[in-house]
Amino acid sequence: MRNKSVVTEAYQIRVAAELIELGARLQLLQEETSLSRERLLKLYKEIKGVSPSKGMLPYSTDWFMSWSPNIHSSLFMGIYRFLVKNSSLSEVEALVKSYRLYLEQIGVSGDEPVLSITRAWFLVRFCNANMLQLAVCTECGGQFVVHTNELYGDYVCGICHPPSRAGKTKPKIRTVAALGQVGG
Repeated sequence: MRNKSVVTEAYQIRVAAELIELGARLQLLQEETSLSRERLLKLYKEIKGVSPSKGMLPYSTDWFMSWSPNIHSSLFMGIYRFLVKNSSLSEVEALVKSYRLYLEQIGVSGDEPVLSITRAWFLVRFCNANMLQLAVCTECGGQFVVHTNELYGDYVCGICHPPSRAGKTKPKIRTVAALGQVGG
């Protein structure tokens, strides 16, 4: 029988509870905590009142490249990178705080969140694995999520040059982007 620290276990439960409240999937909880699957299932049911959803996690860098997801992902990554650089938070704590700040900024703009906590977690992992990176827009100077190892010398973001189908939501997205540049 191994000795467990009550403080460490309490911290793990707190982290898992915060992630569950934000809508994290079970696989994310298993990766970010040292709690057993059974313990996480019980905690999930206690907090949400239902069993966690089943199925595969969204695993594609391409999702982050479409217009609206790219803007939301870029806003989140700006917040996340700022917190990691300027605080002593662990990666999972930075993820939770960044996601809460993202939700707050989206709420201020009156927009609906496009990025889930699970997708935000994957975004961080993709950036850490050098599958995605941030490129600077030559028109507005904002940093946006792009595929790694592509040429972005004259990169123009989806806010400065939105696709034709995005015309109706352009003002809301500009507000979100402007809010994201503050922490940048």
